[in-house]
Amino acid sequence: MVGLSELIVDIVETGRTLKENKLVEVASIYTATARLIANRVSFKLKFDRLNKLVTDLRAIVEEENV
Repeated sequence: MVGLSELIVDIVETGRTLKENKLVEVASIYTATARLIANRVSFKLKFDRLNKLVTDLRAIVEEENV
């Protein structure tokens, strides 16, 4: 059914879907961020693997933001 709601709340990354559906952002109500969390033991035992993961993720994010 269409037309039952005056407003919606959506998690938006790029806004492409909003544009595709002819929707307009009225207000930003919250800015969210992604976090990588490891417990202290895992962090110490798997530091090299975690560090590589973080490095790889940062490279991907930087590449996408160019």
